[in-house]
Amino acid sequence: MLAAALGLVVGVVLGTLGGGGSVLAVPALVYALGLSPHDSTTGSLVIVVASSTAGALAHGRRGHVRLGRGLAFAASGLLTSVVAAHLSANLPDLLVLTGFAAVMAAAALVTWRGAGRATVAADGPTHGSTLRTVAAGAAVGALIGVFGVGGGFLAVPALVATAGFTMADAVGTSLVVIALNASAALATRATTSHVEWSVVGPFAAAAALAAVGGQLLSTRVSAPALQRTFAALLATLAGWVLVDQLVLH
Repeated sequence: MLAAALGLVVGVVLGTLGGGGSVLAVPALVYALGLSPHDSTTGSLVIVVASSTAGALAHGRRGHVRLGRGLAFAASGLLTSVVAAHLSANLPDLLVLTGFAAVMAAAALVTWRGAGRATVAADGPTHGSTLRTVAAGAAVGALIGVFGVGGGFLAVPALVATAGFTMADAVGTSLVVIALNASAALATRATTSHVEWSVVGPFAAAAALAAVGGQLLSTRVSAPALQRTFAALLATLAGWVLVDQLVLH
């Protein structure tokens, strides 16, 4: 029941903002549900694939998925996600969690700064740079492979800034990117990592359902307010993980 409840939170955030929810999954699996860091990052990939796929389908039905450019963005991250997933198996737990805390802090900063640009990006598409889009996609793929996060907190602003997407299209398309890259990383880890299905299964199912609800919520709630609230939560969690790993341990 706790796993399902946490999955609802992750799914709502992912469906509403197009990313960020999976950043909450790893600390939830480690600190609330007792999984090891490596098992948590693998379990997070299962959750990411399920919830982002459900969210992408919901956004697609409303016409907010630009599949061609989204596939190009995802393709640029497939290789980096696979390589990073392979290398992550040899990383010590301390490095995984402190690195993850740094990712959360970066996500908080990007999300907070992006909140001020959400209204502008909603006005209409602009022209983007293909080279910058490919570079951003590769960076997102690397994060997915190492930390089991979706990378949507980077994909959404990257699609707005480098591909010229509106905010609505960036949110929907980022979920396609996340689903594809997370699937590649999960396939790489399948033979070397353990998935605690009794915990991850209910978490992923609840997250997938909530991602659809999050898509509906995104049309009714102020995006900047949601982004700033989420950014504050991420910053708090990042601080806790760093204190836990570097001071309490």
